[in-house]
Amino acid sequence: MHIETTDVTRTYGAVTALDGLTLSIPSGSTFGLLGTNGAGKTTLFRLLIGHETPDSGTVRIGDTTVSAAGPEIRERVGYLPERAGFPAELTAREVLAVTARVRGLSDVDERVASVLSTVGLDGDADRPVEGFSNGMGRRLGLATALLPDPDVLLLDEPTAGLDPLGVVAFHRIVEDVSERTDATVLVCSHALAEVERLCDRVAILNDGQLLAAGELSELTAGTSGLEETFEAVVTGDGQSGDGQAVAAGGPAGSGTERPSDASDLQRPPDATPADREEGTP
Repeated sequence: MHIETTDVTRTYGAVTALDGLTLSIPSGSTFGLLGTNGAGKTTLFRLLIGHETPDSGTVRIGDTTVSAAGPEIRERVGYLPERAGFPAELTAREVLAVTARVRGLSDVDERVASVLSTVGLDGDADRPVEGFSNGMGRRLGLATALLPDPDVLLLDEPTAGLDPLGVVAFHRIVEDVSERTDATVLVCSHALAEVERLCDRVAILNDGQLLAAGELSELTAGTSGLEETFEAVVTGDGQSGDGQAVAAGGPAGSGTERPSDASDLQRPPDATPADREEGTP
């Protein structure tokens, strides 16, 4: 599903988080969203899932304007926030079943079994999540995002806190999902090596503005890789790659990101206040 933002601005008081952002993400791509802290990445995710609306400009998923779609957008978008917490006493199967029913999904048992298999938790489906490792918790979060069979999958720092083996396992799951479905996958990550592995296209934001966007191979051509490209683009130290980057004009904003408090798409309704502090409201 194609994603497009057109001249999107979002402010919080005197702070400009997104400053006239125009960005096109092709359908079926695995797209990396890069930027320093305060670049506007989390704000963009919140606009895409319909938790916030832009002050100006439009955000579209396919032919749908997100701000006009309301809760219906949840049927098309799966979201894994950076911090996804679940009620400790529930099993993985129960978490997924409750989430599916809250979303009004049909064929709950079949959906739950399918996503448990996809993320490799079918053997641990009936264990309370309080005994899950960080990697298992992230895979459960991904499973909740996959429940509606989404057209768009948003992954915010998907491997944060995982050990190397957990990172490798998670990457393989994402690659498998990308190969087996037509979903457009948007990955927000500070791990540049992760983006290089998973993504075919990238965009670089800074202070709420788009600095560069394009195919990964084009942006990194003539450099040692994405790390060198990213540094050159953000610091303005020379032209990255072979010049295929798309630079955004206009004055630099003073933006910062709203910290991700994650999404109620992730949390069943009986979550405790303590759970909310560690995960999604």
